[in-house]
Amino acid sequence: MRKLGTVFAALLVIMTAGWAGNAEAAKGIVIDGSTTVGPIAKSFAAYFMKKYKVPVTVSESGSGNGAKSLINGSCDIADMSRSMKPQEIAAAKARRINPVANVVALDCLAMIVHPSNPVRALTEAQIGDIFSGRINNWRQVGGPNFPIVVIQRESNSGTQETFKELVMKGRPVVSGAETQASNGAVKNRVSQTRGAIGFVGLGYLDASVKKIAVNGVIPSAATVKNKTYRLSRDLYMYTNGKPAGVVGTFIDLPKTPDGRRIIQELGFVPKY
Repeated sequence: MRKLGTVFAALLVIMTAGWAGNAEAAKGIVIDGSTTVGPIAKSFAAYFMKKYKVPVTVSESGSGNGAKSLINGSCDIADMSRSMKPQEIAAAKARRINPVANVVALDCLAMIVHPSNPVRALTEAQIGDIFSGRINNWRQVGGPNFPIVVIQRESNSGTQETFKELVMKGRPVVSGAETQASNGAVKNRVSQTRGAIGFVGLGYLDASVKKIAVNGVIPSAATVKNKTYRLSRDLYMYTNGKPAGVVGTFIDLPKTPDGRRIIQELGFVPKY
């Protein structure tokens, strides 16, 4: 009888764990944040919902808002194209949230110009001078006598933060720069504007814009992987604590063959 009681207790634990898992699965996964990581999150969501029958919602409000959503408990995963800032981590800790960075892919800031622009390469110093306003005509960097139209991202963008850190190094972006709300919007604006220059994630490159070399190195999967393209970066999905359950299974997708395939098909670089 005692043995039967032990077996029953074990079964009860298993059943309870199963019910807990089902409840978690029924609740689904809520994701918010970076527009750069957005295509990966959306493709993962479609794959995950089909395979595991777990609802996944993805919003693209920018890396900064993704961090806020995780801190406020309104999302399970915060997509970020930059690492969390110390003040964001402090705000999270104050709310008993423990942000854990999970690298899902590798990326870079690809510098793009209009396809008709003959300029093929710039140095980091030249890019900094262009975005600070010191250089304002393409003839100053070997191009045509044509004004430069600077395109940047909004202040809440992780891509903008990374650009300022890697390129601007404390210098402000020129006051006349145009601001776009997403990678796609930057690409579209550059593709339609003869004198424009902007920056987008690697996965957003296509024939509508021309990518240029930085310090003599073209942005590509290979140069991002080996870090020879200096404007490379990690892409993150932040969770509250070490991911477990359905969130853990979702976060582990980049380590699977299907996850790596999805990342490559989107034009990004697998980490694992």
